[in-house]
Amino acid sequence: MAFENITVETRGNVGLIALNRPKAMNALCADLIAELGQALDAFEKDDAVGAIVLTGSDKAFAAGADIKEMASRGYMDVYVSNFITNGWEQITKCRKPIVAAVAGFALGGGCEVAMMCDFILAGDNARFGQPEITIGTIPGAGGTQRLTRAVGKSKAMEMCLTGRLMDAAEAERAGLVSRVVPVAELVDEAVKVATKIAGLSRPIVMLCKESVNAAFETMLAQGVTFERRLFHSTFSTEDQKEGMAAFVEKRPPAFKNR
Repeated sequence: MAFENITVETRGNVGLIALNRPKAMNALCADLIAELGQALDAFEKDDAVGAIVLTGSDKAFAAGADIKEMASRGYMDVYVSNFITNGWEQITKCRKPIVAAVAGFALGGGCEVAMMCDFILAGDNARFGQPEITIGTIPGAGGTQRLTRAVGKSKAMEMCLTGRLMDAAEAERAGLVSRVVPVAELVDEAVKVATKIAGLSRPIVMLCKESVNAAFETMLAQGVTFERRLFHSTFSTEDQKEGMAAFVEKRPPAFKNR
């Protein structure tokens, strides 16, 4: 499938998607979002792919939603069309893990898309922010919600109310990103991490992802009960038997994804 706004490739058992609108700093236009959804759907259905990496360029992961597409729109237009919902939430619906490899600017919608991924690896030149307030609006794709959950109310409130950007080092300290790596090594490191995940038991990885995500949606007691039930369910899989047998026998496991 030919794309105009993204590039797609497979590296071993990892699907790699790169946002590719260099003249617009990878601004998230409607066509890009549609193509991203198609690529994610294809990787979700591909049994040879166990994890996905989403990245941009060294200069920009994504500088935000495309302002030119939004500037002239009115309330009923964006409300009836459910603007920044259709397509945008596709990332959150993927069962396979998605690693965001963020270099350069991840602003507005770009920051929100990165936060929709399962975790973020940041290049040492990465800068994150929700500067929508400076153009007369507020985040609309989860910025006030996911950023607050990631870094806490005080820091998220300051960033959303002032538009201040957060560099990679601060983002790691605040818990927004998992790790910071040299930008020249970013994509390779993300693929390496995704390859490790993709080599594990597919159903167990999905269960683990589901359980971690539940921590954002439930009270602690409910979350722990949910986790325990999923833990119990792993004992019905062949991969749990193989994994534990391999540990006891001091050999690498041969998972069969069932």
